[in-house]
Amino acid sequence: MFEPAKAPWIRPGVVVHEPASTVDDLLTAFARDVRSRGFTVAGYVRQGESESGQAMLLDLAKDEALTIAPASEDDAAASRLRKAMRDDADLVVISHFAAVERAAKGLRAAVVEGVSQGMPVLSSISGGAIQTWLEFAGLDGTLIPPNLPALWRWWGPERLYPDLALGVAEDEVVQIACGQRWIMVEGPHGSGLAYLPRYPKELLPRLPALAKQSLRQLAQMSLSWDPTEMALGIAAINAHYNRRDLAVAPGNGAQLFAQEEGRVVAVGAFPGLSTVLPHCAVIETDPRPGEYPTVAMDSLIPGCAAVVVNSSTLINRNLPRILRLSHGSRLALVGPSTPMTPRLHAYGVEILGGLQVTDPKGLAAAVKAGAHPKDFGRYGQFVHLGGR
Repeated sequence: MFEPAKAPWIRPGVVVHEPASTVDDLLTAFARDVRSRGFTVAGYVRQGESESGQAMLLDLAKDEALTIAPASEDDAAASRLRKAMRDDADLVVISHFAAVERAAKGLRAAVVEGVSQGMPVLSSISGGAIQTWLEFAGLDGTLIPPNLPALWRWWGPERLYPDLALGVAEDEVVQIACGQRWIMVEGPHGSGLAYLPRYPKELLPRLPALAKQSLRQLAQMSLSWDPTEMALGIAAINAHYNRRDLAVAPGNGAQLFAQEEGRVVAVGAFPGLSTVLPHCAVIETDPRPGEYPTVAMDSLIPGCAAVVVNSSTLINRNLPRILRLSHGSRLALVGPSTPMTPRLHAYGVEILGGLQVTDPKGLAAAVKAGAHPKDFGRYGQFVHLGGR
């Protein structure tokens, strides 16, 4: 039965800035982006002082401007930390670390408990005061450069799963088709596929009842620890994002890496790989002669020019690890299980190559009959988003 995975733990983060500048606008932009995706955000950023000397704050939970006496800022920080822990917020921002430090003294046990449960606490500090942060957070804290990509790396690619699920609409499910190795979910605007890591014998009797749920409810199953439930959740996610009317370019996008001068790595082979990228290093679960085992990821991916990742890694949960290993490299996620949504760009996925289904009835019959990915092109087209 579906049991969602707990949110991954994140060390408390502090954005380090020049003594003469602030990063309040950066924190605001990041918090608003996180909130716009459906996550719960708490806390505030400072917006200067009023003519009367009052502290001007922006409440990030409601995007509301507040004016308080400077002496009350510690109380404001403490109350928002309490509320964030009570509401199990996904992110809490207190823009100036001094306020966090003073507020945490009276809430020390509660703050430690909140952080240990996975609630990210984010603040900022002048570069000249880093030692103060280290004395407060020690090895449990993270120093973050003052830019959005660094903030998203701190937030972590593990959170792309709830991010994807939060964007799915409460649309009805038209049908679920299940075969031995693939599962398809059709929604009102598109169809989604996902690779099944094993034969879904426990899932099959539940499909009629699951088909009565909404796409959004099924998408939540992508947080399950059960691999077949996970696959159903990803298929529902793809049914939402891989719309029939989505503006896309032809091809899965891997061809955009053909001119890279450095090392190109493919995690999981796909039809046509040897033609598009003839000299890439291929990593496979069951490697053939000339290919590498999955343990080689730690050696081959860091420092490479580009990496092409099979979308099955989304389902076996290897994708977050690969995204961390490939920091600084171009990355394409390709295959029938790829969600075609710009939400993934923030996590380091430059190119999204997936399947846009035009004949869901034909594809459903093919999936049930045991069709292979090379056959899926008969029922749609392989397309991509992104790339430069």
